[in-house]
Amino acid sequence: MKKLGNVWAVVDCNASADELERLAAVLGDRATVVTCANKSFFLNSIPNIVKEVVAAKPDAIITASTKNGRLLAGILAAKLDTLVLSDLSGLDITEEGVLASRMVYGGAAIRKESVNGTVVLCLGQGLLTNQTADGEVAHVELSEESGEIVFVEKRSKEIRTVNLTAAKRVLSAGRGVPSEEALGVLQKLAEVLEAEIGCTRPVSEEYRWLPKERYIGVSGAKIKPEFYMAVGISGQVQHTVGCNESGTIFAINKDKNAPIFKQCDYGIVADSAVVLPAILDALK
Repeated sequence: MKKLGNVWAVVDCNASADELERLAAVLGDRATVVTCANKSFFLNSIPNIVKEVVAAKPDAIITASTKNGRLLAGILAAKLDTLVLSDLSGLDITEEGVLASRMVYGGAAIRKESVNGTVVLCLGQGLLTNQTADGEVAHVELSEESGEIVFVEKRSKEIRTVNLTAAKRVLSAGRGVPSEEALGVLQKLAEVLEAEIGCTRPVSEEYRWLPKERYIGVSGAKIKPEFYMAVGISGQVQHTVGCNESGTIFAINKDKNAPIFKQCDYGIVADSAVVLPAILDALK
């Protein structure tokens, strides 16, 4: 693989410094790894980072695929009048510039994008593992500015252990589940069936009824249980790519035209608020 001249990697407080350094040394003849003096609070360092990067004009800037990394990537791209390439499955350097590949349409196709000039790369772990990281590496530590953002407190995030990929039975909730109370009936049914609970992205990220660890789909968990029940799930490809290898798929949806009915083995066209209690009573 060809190399760029100068690649900068910016390490935020939640990023892996070793991984970003490796990627920068793979992509560039010269790699500059930028860290911040205040590692516990990254946001106040962003003005200095932007100032240094704009002055240096590297061929590429790498940030991690974290909340801070994505924020910084967007700011840098705007300042440099370029693109952010993120969620990549492949990356190469050609005569035309940086050539990136990523999945689209729920994994049904690969999109290739080429950028000639400075590019911002927001990268996750595990990319270019078969390439040699032989670029010359330098380290720079930047101080923070005294900005308007003030650190108030830090709380440990509650870790919720979920092993959806090992579950033999999974019951999953979508937008069609009418309320959080109705979700409680599904959870009781899961207890009877000794099943795990899963969900679509809106249930976890918009409604916040379930943690993100239970989200099944293109950027969530991909599972292969013996039995999968889709409750109130329309069946869009963004979700079904995560569960379409299940042994038996059973769907409940009040919309008879929902795409899920073309992908399931058994289906009931009805309101889940009526069907779930009936199934639970029958099993009890």
